Formats: sequence, structure tokens, C-alpha cells
Amino acid sequence: MKYLLIVLLLILASSCQITETITINPDGSGSIELEQFREENSYIQLAGEEYSKENVFQDTTYVFRDYISKYKENFLQYKPNEQQLFQKYANVKTHIKRSSFEKEFRTSFKLDFNKVSEIPDLFKTEDYASDIQHNYALTAERHYFRIGYSFDGKTFKRSVSIINNLELEKAKEQSENFEKKYGSSKLEQSYILRYNFPKKIKSVSNSKVIINSDKKSLTLEFKLSDCLGNPEITNLEVVLE
Repeated sequence: MKYLLIVLLLILASSCQITETITINPDGSGSIELEQFREENSYIQLAGEEYSKENVFQDTTYVFRDYISKYKENFLQYKPNEQQLFQKYANVKTHIKRSSFEKEFRTSFKLDFNKVSEIPDLFKTEDYASDIQHNYALTAERHYFRIGYSFDGKTFKRSVSIINNLELEKAKEQSENFEKKYGSSKLEQSYILRYNFPKKIKSVSNSKVIINSDKKSLTLEFKLSDCLGNPEITNLEVVLE
């Protein structure tokens, strides 16, 4: 099942764009938005005749704490450390729009934080919400990598850690196979980091970073299928003046 999941992720990733935007204020507070949308011209190349058969409509907005409240009995059955993990997502706002009629498939996660270290791995939001609703074990722990953030006022770090090497190897294999099959296709598949800082940027750890004219913001773009095969390439350290 996990093997099939990786294949599915690669297909979806190779027809969409993810933008991760973080803004940090002078006092260390700020906001993050993670938005993913399906690029239709790319997706139709992969879906073929199945594209016209889609019949989906969903337009859902929720705050994660609503799941904690609504399914309180389930929530209380989790271990204290698991409850604490869920609470990190309490203020995450999720909007899911999937419309085969309008040809719009978009998901966004937003969070206002008091300090950067409060930012959870937003990719796991929907999994954890489903866990609470159905009283499942922590399904998101099957992910093979984890994303974390830190900021001490001068140095910002985006850190990816591998938590399942076996699944990582499967993802690498599938990424390579997918590239062989679809590498020549013109697919829109990008992961874009857009970060805004309270001070000017002194140095960055990735030479491909584009520092904007204000010297306080940057943009960094990756090929999304590459990120799935090697998520650690998205690690980033930014030192401010």
C-alpha cells in the first residue's frame, strides 16, 4: 500500500505546484501558508481519457481545533504526547477546493505563529484530522520525512529529517522511474519557497536562492518530483545581518 502511495504522490506531484510562504516579524512572530494547486495542462497529460471522467466537488474550510472539540472522546483516548502533537496543529486553517467542473484543485494550510519553532509539518494536517475523526493510530507517522523550522533572531533554518529510510529508497526508485517515463514531457511541477525576514539577508546555504531587491526576502524553487526522491535538498539556512 505504501508503495502504491508513493507512485500516486509522484503522479500528483508532477502536475502541481506547491508554494510555501513564511513571513517573520521583528518580534519573531509571523505567518506561514502552504498552498498546493493542480496544474491542469500537466495533469491532463498524465490522466489521459480519465481526465474527462472526473466528477468531484468539495469546498471545505476548517480549523484543526474544531476536530479536537468535535471528536473530543476520540482525542482523549490518545496518549499525552500524541495529544500534545495534535495541539501543535490547533490553529492551522485548512481550505480544500476540488472541482472537476471548474477544473480547480487547490489545498491551502495557514497558521499565525508566535515563534518559528511552533510551525508544525503542515503536510500532515489532513492525516491528523482524519486520525482524530476516525480514532486511528497516527497515520502521518508513516511519512518518510519530517519538516521542522527554527529561528534565533539571526539564523533561520528549514530542516528536513528522514524518519524511514526504507520508504525513502522506494521513493527514490519511483522518482527515477517516473523521470525516465515522463522526463521529456512539459509538466509543471515545482516546489517554491518564499520567505520574508525582518532584517537583510547576509548569507544563504543554497546557491540557487534568489534574493529579492529589498534584501529581506528570497525565493527558491525545486522540481517537486526531485523533492519526493530526496526531500533533504530543501534544507535551508539563512543568516541575517
